[in-house]
Amino acid sequence: MLLRRIQYLKLVAADFGAGWLAWVAFFLLRKHLLRESLTLQLGLGTVFYLVGAALSVALFWATLYALVGEYRDIFRKSRLSELIRLARVSLLGTVIIFFTLLLDDQGVNHYQAYYKTFGAYYLLHFGITAVLRTWAVSSVQKLVRRGIISFPTLLVGSSQLAMTTYDDLLRTGKHLGLRLVGFTYVGSGVDAELAQLLPASGSYQQLPNLIQSLGIEQVIIAIEPSEHRRIQEILSLLDDSPVRISVLPDLYQMLLGSVKVNHVFGTPLIEIKQDLLPVWQQVFKRLFDVGGASLFLLLAWPVYVFTALMVRSSSPGPIFYRQKRVGRNGVPFDIIKFRSMYVDAERMGPALSSDHDPRITPWGRFMRKVRLDEFPQFWNVIKGDMSLVGPRPERQYFIDQIVQIAPHYRHLHRVRPGLTSLGQVKYGYAENVDQMVERLKFDILYIENMSLAMDFRVLLYTLKIIVEGRGK
Repeated sequence: MLLRRIQYLKLVAADFGAGWLAWVAFFLLRKHLLRESLTLQLGLGTVFYLVGAALSVALFWATLYALVGEYRDIFRKSRLSELIRLARVSLLGTVIIFFTLLLDDQGVNHYQAYYKTFGAYYLLHFGITAVLRTWAVSSVQKLVRRGIISFPTLLVGSSQLAMTTYDDLLRTGKHLGLRLVGFTYVGSGVDAELAQLLPASGSYQQLPNLIQSLGIEQVIIAIEPSEHRRIQEILSLLDDSPVRISVLPDLYQMLLGSVKVNHVFGTPLIEIKQDLLPVWQQVFKRLFDVGGASLFLLLAWPVYVFTALMVRSSSPGPIFYRQKRVGRNGVPFDIIKFRSMYVDAERMGPALSSDHDPRITPWGRFMRKVRLDEFPQFWNVIKGDMSLVGPRPERQYFIDQIVQIAPHYRHLHRVRPGLTSLGQVKYGYAENVDQMVERLKFDILYIENMSLAMDFRVLLYTLKIIVEGRGK
């Protein structure tokens, strides 16, 4: 693990050093670019200023690269794709620096000089960073190819297909650093050649324990792609595991464009995404959640006061209603709502609401139509229990029933639950477990296509439903 951390530090140091060098070189080049319009006196004060400014700029670049995910999965980088990504990110960073540091340059007296300074800094930064980044990535790749850095890998499958996958990985997967340590039984048949080459680690149903005991970092599911139910069961077993998961594709998935080949000579695999959002989007989403919820609580306080008074006058009982729900990573939390039902509405046990539910108060029925009952959940958003947009959280009682029909429901626990969701705006409230399973496909669709743009669309659609009073 220490060796791996050193490689991360090496890459960060290369980017930091490139950012520092590029700024110093640009500072010295500006005198020539601006045709002596700036006097350059390299006194002690200027040197201290230059070094300090260069350090700040280098820190900016390292932070930007971290936010766009440049330091994720550094052991499987392609040098060509790295240069393409670097060109794009360098352009973004140069634009930011230009508008924050260079736009008011006192030595610039015509727009042509702006073009020169912008172009010169971009080329300097990209050129120096490309050289140092290529060196750092190449040195990491050598360690992976030599097997000095490797990733214990478990093959899920025991048929001829698993044997073929084993051969393919040995021939073409050296650059991935996969170290196959065993296979698991799936079905009754076991390929004799595979059993001689790899130790049998156990049944696929023991996957969570095998991953922990063997220190597995990658799982490759090598069973027939047509066995959808079996693959779904295996993915459900791996839901809480931090391992990388890859699945063999079939021709239909290839035609649909589901299979992405990052390395031309690699074995074609569908990789199950672990990181649903880039780092910068994760940070922005959380900042938007907290900022948006705080602003709403501040501006909508008259609505809260009016709603609280109406709840109190509509029926005896407390204003707020707290209920235990299951959130991110399966952690339970107390969701807060304005009470829309009569007290002891669930004295006969947990039950979902329906269109003509007699447990709902007249005022509660109106609140549900315009989603007023959900307003206290903005506090859950600020606390971090929820997000503005995400799958709606459910109670454990109903989750236990849902997973009997749809084990992949646990997939929803990879993200924070939301105050509103794609499932809620496209399907609405569910009145029974079958409808909850039907709504699940929309929430899975949201998770697999998570982005800030998707959140914005869901929020707009939610606002449309509230204005039209189509909630229930």
